[in-house]
Amino acid sequence: MSTNVHIKRLSTGVPGFNEVLGGGLPEFSFNLIAGPPGSGKTTLAHQMMFALATAERPALYFTVLGEPPLKMLRYQQQFQFFQTHAINHSVRYINLSMDTLAGDLGEVLRRIVGEVETYSPGLIFVDSFRSVVLASQTQANPNNNLPQFVQQLGLMMTSWQATTFLIGEYFSQTESNPIFTVADGLIWMGQSVQRNSMVRQMQIMKMRGQPSLPGLHTFRINQTGLEVFAPVQNAVKPKAAQPASRARLGTGIAGLDEMLGGGLPQGYSLLVAGPSGSGKTILAASFLASGAQQGEKGVIAVFEQSPNRLQSPELLTLIESDRVGVVDSHASDLSIDEIVHRLLGEIERLGATRVVIDSLSGFELALAPTFRADFRESLSCLVSALSQAGVSVLMTCELEDRYTDLRFSPYGTAFMTDAIIVQRYIEIDSRLMRVMAVVKVRASAHSDELRLYEISDEGMVVGHPLKSHEGLLGGRPSLMSPPTQKGH
Repeated sequence: MSTNVHIKRLSTGVPGFNEVLGGGLPEFSFNLIAGPPGSGKTTLAHQMMFALATAERPALYFTVLGEPPLKMLRYQQQFQFFQTHAINHSVRYINLSMDTLAGDLGEVLRRIVGEVETYSPGLIFVDSFRSVVLASQTQANPNNNLPQFVQQLGLMMTSWQATTFLIGEYFSQTESNPIFTVADGLIWMGQSVQRNSMVRQMQIMKMRGQPSLPGLHTFRINQTGLEVFAPVQNAVKPKAAQPASRARLGTGIAGLDEMLGGGLPQGYSLLVAGPSGSGKTILAASFLASGAQQGEKGVIAVFEQSPNRLQSPELLTLIESDRVGVVDSHASDLSIDEIVHRLLGEIERLGATRVVIDSLSGFELALAPTFRADFRESLSCLVSALSQAGVSVLMTCELEDRYTDLRFSPYGTAFMTDAIIVQRYIEIDSRLMRVMAVVKVRASAHSDELRLYEISDEGMVVGHPLKSHEGLLGGRPSLMSPPTQKGH
């Protein structure tokens, strides 16, 4: 029989934060939330406080030399997590500014102890603890002993059986500070600005007694508060393994299904590569509409144009009826983890089985500059996460038609997908025609023909195979040679 002490973990109420912490916040732990101004420390503290505070576990929020309580409340009320009815009941604010200005750490400690003994809180917040330290350093008080103050505060808060948070403005993780040693948990928050994008990230530098996730984790502040995006590998709940013999999914284009060997195998990722105007988005819309006709729901991630400009009335109808969900972002500061979370959230909400990403070119531009250097790795994570989720994925990719070479992706990532369709232009009898080919369908027979296709008001129609006299072997230009120019 195990005699190990079990530490209860509190759910923070911050989406994604429990996963990053390693399962939640250890009860009765002594934590430091640190980082530069504007990084979201106070908002994180309030979001956790309103999620955790109850009549049985009340919270005390000590304000020091930063914002006075009224000013702080004015801004925190703008977030959806704020609960007005909790003020002066399960949540109380105590202003320590006058005690701090006196510069006597002993008096500050006595004031904190007195309020704690009066209200017996289960949650304690001191914001900003850094202000207490700075005020003590500016006073010529020989009785101020910062290490002793920190040690006493830590011991007292532990003995009070309260979960404690010290919020402080620190600019470097390498600062020598006794509080870094005493704290059970150290949450570092920061932000970086590149061009017109701002990336917010946090790091769990220490969390005693549990395996927190290493590395930097992106987060966003919106009207709901903070949302933390755990690493991709931790965001996916793997589905049951697919059977060796997979069902085939129709694309809604009969000729293309034939070329694929009966449709796209269920759970596969398909890359549709082609130049501008070749019909990639039309094919993607047909893929989702075909699924809807079979009772399947889908999700489309749009990075280049708004959904109402997809030029597919049928797809717009599916979106309006919530049979197709939309992840629509034109932000320039996304991370791969945030994009995957948005997609997985829509997939789970709808029970979707088909996903479209239109397009990878827009996806790359949507990433913050700091993440674009690792775009290939980001794309690999995205494909892997969606594959583990058990959905079938169609991705479009803008591909410049150079005529003299045959490429499937400008990123060197075609090997990551299970199937590839390439679209190209050729010139026949002074007309620009479209052709497509199925380059690969992993572990499946498929057509090796080049087929002409047309785009009309009815959608995409795949025609007959391209004949030699239509440009492959005759005197007219072929797919692999540049078009002729009149007068030369």
